[in-house]
Amino acid sequence: MATLTISKEDEKRVKAIGFLSNKGTDNFSGRIITVNGKITARQQKCIAEAAEKFGNGTVTFTTRLTVEVQGIPYDKIEEFRAYIAQEGLVTGGTGSKVRPVVSCKGTTCQYGLIDTFALSEEIHHRFYEGYSDVKLPHKFKIAVGGCPNNCVKPDLNDIGIIGQKIPNFDEDCCNGCKKCSIQTACPMGAAKVVDGILEIDKEICNNCGRCIGNCHFDAIEDGQTGYKIYIGGRWGKKIAQGQALKKIFTDQEEALNVIEKAILLFREQGKTGERFAKTIERLGFDNVESQLLSDDLLERKQEILDAKLHLTGGATC
Repeated sequence: MATLTISKEDEKRVKAIGFLSNKGTDNFSGRIITVNGKITARQQKCIAEAAEKFGNGTVTFTTRLTVEVQGIPYDKIEEFRAYIAQEGLVTGGTGSKVRPVVSCKGTTCQYGLIDTFALSEEIHHRFYEGYSDVKLPHKFKIAVGGCPNNCVKPDLNDIGIIGQKIPNFDEDCCNGCKKCSIQTACPMGAAKVVDGILEIDKEICNNCGRCIGNCHFDAIEDGQTGYKIYIGGRWGKKIAQGQALKKIFTDQEEALNVIEKAILLFREQGKTGERFAKTIERLGFDNVESQLLSDDLLERKQEILDAKLHLTGGATC
């Protein structure tokens, strides 16, 4: 059995910059942040070269869309970081703070309703980078899904955004066809012709947008882009299903503000070591929702950021 020579203090230090110990060895996996799961061909080439030059030649992909190069010796870590920096790549993604954002394919997918790459990049810069020095009670995960298919499981993240397309139904154009193309196109069974007129059950409709453009008489020609936000999801040893805020946001900036308010609320009112799901459970969903829909947290932003909180660490789940 190999004798380990790296101290716990040094192991902790490099973990904070994205290097995780390879069990039973003095080597580490360098976790490279991809911003939103998208990297260029030049960046891929750089990573492959770095894996051969500094690691064991193996590149792995994490469930949160980061890339790990395995087998990097402790004394090669800084050289590795400098090498990948040539293509604008950095390591990180650990600690009790905002974690790297997960995004689906967005509008490159046939079902995509919003540009998830652009939105998640904005979230990355504003909250992963912008809040990189802000200590939270625990890790805080964000996911952006382009449609209600939920491929990246936004409702199992601390906060998740799901793209929406709210159909604009023009009742005057509806002919009440016996074989309604909208009713046929609706995968949720929310659209039905009742007494000669189409009705859309808002309780069932998930704003997937499949109905838009399917009416031969232009009853639903377009729809309004929206953002549905879930809070308090958690995947791991203790699973929690996120709950949707009652409001569907039609302004992207407003949706981004909700993310920031959620981070501020978690920092101020979360207990060290608990996940956001536990904070919401303790405070009450209605209470948290009310705070996220008001502007008080943003108005007190600097006060919350300046507070000496969560200095001891220690996860409880």
